Amino acid sequence: MRLTQCPVCGGELTVTQLTCEPCSLRMEGRFETCEFCKLSEENLEFLRSFIRCRGVIKDVEKDLGISYPTVRGRLDRLIAELGYGEVPAKSRDEMRYDVLEAVKEGKISSKEAVAALRDIR
Repeated sequence: MRLTQCPVCGGELTVTQLTCEPCSLRMEGRFETCEFCKLSEENLEFLRSFIRCRGVIKDVEKDLGISYPTVRGRLDRLIAELGYGEVPAKSRDEMRYDVLEAVKEGKISSKEAVAALRDIR
């Protein structure tokens, strides 16, 4: 179970107890978790795929069934969530591509796509 936020208030949970199952040793205190333990499920799934695919974006596209701009966007969000940099704004080309992908996937109508593409200009 990955539980990093309090289900009641949304605050960050702190690890205060560790247990060794074979010998029943219990240690209490305040323990740090790794930087990857705090990742969102989406970013953790992306990181696993990225590692499985040895960082080859074309392979990540196939593994997750997403487009190149989506892979780049998710990589940027992962980098930002790890605190290694800011999420760069999407280029117009990336935004247009996302609109066309949404039409292709049936998420929006062609009429909605035309309006969205006009807004991107």
